[in-house]
Amino acid sequence: MPETELFRGKTWWIVGASEGLGRAVAEALDAEGAKLILSARSEERLTELAATLTDARALPLDVTDPDAVQAAAVTAGDFDGIIYGAGFYEPVKATDWNPGAVRMMSEVNFTGCLNVLGAAVPALLRRGKGRIVLIGSLSGFAGLPGAVGYGASKAAVMHVAENLRADLKGTGVTVQRVNPGFIRTRLTDKNDFRMPQIMEPEDAAQKVLKGIRSGRFSHSFPKPFAWLFTVGRHLPLFWFQKIFT
Repeated sequence: MPETELFRGKTWWIVGASEGLGRAVAEALDAEGAKLILSARSEERLTELAATLTDARALPLDVTDPDAVQAAAVTAGDFDGIIYGAGFYEPVKATDWNPGAVRMMSEVNFTGCLNVLGAAVPALLRRGKGRIVLIGSLSGFAGLPGAVGYGASKAAVMHVAENLRADLKGTGVTVQRVNPGFIRTRLTDKNDFRMPQIMEPEDAAQKVLKGIRSGRFSHSFPKPFAWLFTVGRHLPLFWFQKIFT
């Protein structure tokens, strides 16, 4: 699909649009002339955002509720692309296990993604075209300290993207994943450690659009921080983990 046809006049469903990166992506796609369906749990935040955009409608949704997801897909109608960026994050170390937080990260970040894909994939296959973009994370490439729950849930999302890429080849449905590093949001505000090359949501959103435009399956940023994870996958795990401790 030519770059000029990816966004302008196309309908994009953004799941996780109320805050942070998802909100910034919505604003960036609006600037590109896209029509938007905005989903998240907060109806108030979605309605407020939709009012500032050119052609957007709020579709409140709890991704952990499979029935609600299926109903939302019917309400959404036809869409050309979907971005799954709904996420929950809490820093958790194995030495200070937080069962509720770990379970919530798994349910929102990964199981919620599966719920949405269960509705979106058949819809796109019926049309014989479309694009699925899953938001992963650099932390999904390797087990890091203090990331119990979050890293695993993002790794699972990134793995599912690979499954989809294999299974949907030749169907007309394109699958991509985008793997950001640290982004300044209310979630990363919980961290009490230095976050290398932390990005503003607006800058990260432009990187997401760049990744979609590139046509590549996997796009990681920011560089050179992302290169560390690329090289790190080929190092002994204890060497790689030592970098972060």
